[in-house]
Amino acid sequence: MATLPIPAPTYPSTFFDRAPDLTDPAERARLSKSAIRAFANIAEKWELNEVQARGLLGGVASSTYHAWRTKPAGKRSAALRLDQDTLMRISLIIGIYKALHIYFDRTWSDRWPVLGNRAPIFQGQSPVEYMIREGQPGMIHVRRMLDTWRGGQ
Repeated sequence: MATLPIPAPTYPSTFFDRAPDLTDPAERARLSKSAIRAFANIAEKWELNEVQARGLLGGVASSTYHAWRTKPAGKRSAALRLDQDTLMRISLIIGIYKALHIYFDRTWSDRWPVLGNRAPIFQGQSPVEYMIREGQPGMIHVRRMLDTWRGGQ
């Protein structure tokens, strides 16, 4: 029995030529809803509590976090436009999630971020606690560390 190849998705040739311009409010608005959904999915898979999730987002208010989670594509969120810092944090979390799923099996990839870690940078804390404490630079450090583990640059 012959199998037919699955056609690859086609994108305009300039689709991946440059990173999004996060200084552009329209670009941030375009990315915000999907970024919140992706972050909420990862937070659920990592079994983060609200305080941890809000901490990774830079300490957003509880009411703001709940509004984002419950209505990311609702009527009120039509004006949702995350700031550059929040979008960058979510981008880093997505990259960390992806790197973990490349390096570890499914069970460990979703547990690793919340387990205590003996590595010198974590000092017994979980990677999530480290990233909350260190902010965006800590997230960048974890992302680079994982990319190095899996052989990336």
